[in-house]
Amino acid sequence: MLENLKKQVVAAAQEADRKELCKHGSGNFSIRDKETGYVLVTPTGVPREELTYHDICVVDMNGNAVEIETDVKPTSEVFMHLEAYKCRPEVTSVVHTHSRFATTFAVLNKEIPPLVYEAMFYGGVVKVAPYGRPGTKELAESIIEPLKHGDACLLEQHGVVTVDSSDIKKALLKAFYVEEVAEIYYRALVINGGKEPKVIPVDELAAWKYPKDVKINK
Repeated sequence: MLENLKKQVVAAAQEADRKELCKHGSGNFSIRDKETGYVLVTPTGVPREELTYHDICVVDMNGNAVEIETDVKPTSEVFMHLEAYKCRPEVTSVVHTHSRFATTFAVLNKEIPPLVYEAMFYGGVVKVAPYGRPGTKELAESIIEPLKHGDACLLEQHGVVTVDSSDIKKALLKAFYVEEVAEIYYRALVINGGKEPKVIPVDELAAWKYPKDVKINK
């Protein structure tokens, strides 16, 4: 069932692991199929290098198992993924990572401001969802408010969530951008003795357009 989408979930999870957005099998990834409404999500406890599309779990929007081919269980944070799809119905993919610089700000309960233009890809400011124990209703519901402001949020004491309405590659790209901006922010604070750097206003980010003077002949 939905093998192509399962393979996309595996590819995103393994890419995140290779590029160290996640380590030791942490984090989780999902896609919502537009036709069936089913969610395809990574399992718990399977090393990324051993993960195959057969291990991807299919659940409905209530978390009920629809198809599980191997002896696995969906990630314990499956309800956080489902909440993202419920509060943002246009979203079709969710990426949850534990990247180090961004998670440092999550530990500090400190949002990441837009310092460079890459921030526009996820909405500008990365807000912080209040702490919730992993796998709980509190964690799942904590992302609702932050995701009203953009396609990325921090989970206090935990990690990062990004979403996208087209494909999981873009949700993963947003996670990479969050980590890059978080590293820039961290280094700017260190160099500046803790003083906050200048940020780019969100309306300035939104004003960017591809230059009309570039001529493309087809």
